[in-house]
Amino acid sequence: MATQTRRYHHGDLRAALLTRAEETLRERGPAALSLRELARDLGVSHAAPSRHFKDKQALLDALALTGFGRLAASMTASQEPAGETFAERLAAMSRAYVDFATANAELLDLMYSIKHDPKASEALVAASHQWSEQLVELIGTGQRRGEVREGPLERVGLPIFATLHGYASLAVSGMLPAEAVEHGLADVIAHMLRGCAPERSANPLVP
Repeated sequence: MATQTRRYHHGDLRAALLTRAEETLRERGPAALSLRELARDLGVSHAAPSRHFKDKQALLDALALTGFGRLAASMTASQEPAGETFAERLAAMSRAYVDFATANAELLDLMYSIKHDPKASEALVAASHQWSEQLVELIGTGQRRGEVREGPLERVGLPIFATLHGYASLAVSGMLPAEAVEHGLADVIAHMLRGCAPERSANPLVP
């Protein structure tokens, strides 16, 4: 244990605290988080965590910040193997979001609750916008390619986010049977794509 303690004091205690905090969050929820208990779990002094987090709220903020960073990274990674069309790229991004949400339900809930806290840091607010900015950029590209209906990017994007986040919430809550989650997402993606499709002219002589 002494060797472990020395290692944490040499620079990786912050990462260890965040890892253990996320495990506790997943197992018992945010109310169970305690810097003193985390220190005991990691075999360091009770005062050691205060070198990285002044209080529990600072720890929660850091968890949310890293969570948004991981979510944005997942969104970015989803685009690498995706095709070129808006439909293919939106489908890949949607699956990545639902995968993240179902694998990190407690963390995602914390991320959004901390984001809306009036005391949220500028860094956290900026990080919380990363993945939505990726969605907006995807919509803009789709509009330029003629694959997405015209309109303000945020207004086109809001129904997509609301639908996707709502579906993820249903999946996480267990309200959907496990066997329905996959084909249900395919139906949700198809629904979003119909909502994004360019509007057809009412004049039959106009293509």
